[in-house]
Amino acid sequence: MPNINQLNQLAELAVSVGVNVQKDQMVVVRAPIDSRDFVRRITEQAYKKGASKVLVLWSDDEISKLNYTYQSDDVLQEIPDYVKAQYQYALDQGACFISVSSPNPGIFKDVDGKKLQLSQLASSKALKFFREFMMGNKTQWTIVAASNAPWAKQVFPELEEEAAIEALWELIFKASHVDGKTPVQDVWDKHNARLAAHDDYLNGQNFSSLKFKNGLGTDLEVGLVPDHIWVGGGEHATTGVYFNPNIPTEENFTMPDKYRVNGKVVASKPLNYQGKIIKDFYFVFKDGQVIEYDAKDGKDALDNLLATDEGSKYIGEIALVEHASPISQMKRILFSTLFDENASCHIALGRAYPMNIKGGLTSTIEDLVKRGYNESQSHVDFMFGTEDLSIIGVKQDGSEVVVFKDGAYAY
Repeated sequence: MPNINQLNQLAELAVSVGVNVQKDQMVVVRAPIDSRDFVRRITEQAYKKGASKVLVLWSDDEISKLNYTYQSDDVLQEIPDYVKAQYQYALDQGACFISVSSPNPGIFKDVDGKKLQLSQLASSKALKFFREFMMGNKTQWTIVAASNAPWAKQVFPELEEEAAIEALWELIFKASHVDGKTPVQDVWDKHNARLAAHDDYLNGQNFSSLKFKNGLGTDLEVGLVPDHIWVGGGEHATTGVYFNPNIPTEENFTMPDKYRVNGKVVASKPLNYQGKIIKDFYFVFKDGQVIEYDAKDGKDALDNLLATDEGSKYIGEIALVEHASPISQMKRILFSTLFDENASCHIALGRAYPMNIKGGLTSTIEDLVKRGYNESQSHVDFMFGTEDLSIIGVKQDGSEVVVFKDGAYAY
């Protein structure tokens, strides 16, 4: 049984620091059914914070697997109007959104990848308005994790199921800086201040590009858009409310120039995509586009990812995370992007975040694209950082600065 004080604190963290619920604001919680006890705690914390209404949208991967297995392609691509209306209603009410991540890694490994792709593309197109609203920080949103049996057994295969579930909860608490005693606001104020200091340094350098190299075979140069902005930790919604979109978080990230990415990047951790585990994979880029790729396991999932649309073959985010980050030091692969991306430098294939360029949150997508922004229906992070990773920053005048040495900031 997880520590109740820490469980309650994690729920409080999601509500008070994650989305920073405002008085009389509606809260939407999206969560798998296995996390119902934790969701009840989130709901109570939201009401205590002053929420006017809490709407919970449940999901179940086991039922989704049955749907993918037995429904026809046409039915899988049907997105009922009431689904779109539900999200539009929440946006119209000025709601904030809490997503509970509790994955079942590999659950869709035997599902036809084509069906997964068709269903996810249809949903992405139908809810494009919602995705753009969220990625444009038009309201507060956050993601927080909850342990479950299948996930816990993947992370701790040497333990019995109950012990594994509890061990995973402990890992979630530690990664989220929740000890059951210290006020979460105080802890996260300090944490955000540390990440903001890295933002200040990187923004002050105004690099033209970054060069990455390590012993795994990564040798990559990533151009950055002019007027890029580094972001890490808390952010401001366009409403002015400060919030933390990821719990946990250890990254500082910005916007690449869509067409100025060249070289090879080798993944340092497996990727859980479409419920399938992709291992030992790499990408080769030329003028921003993936021109070659392969994987030891799960290549079909990479095929689907890169076939999403034209933008899925380009990157939309480059993020720096020190190898000595708390999550990295746990020395566990969690098969969850929420955690694994905060243990390692990473890249996202697909859509960029408007916040990562000056004036981005008030610009049209069309204007952003002209400035080097990558538009896509996908946004999938994969990890490539290692303890021997070096990063060289190339300034606007062509001079070079060591940013990372041996997987850590060098300044």
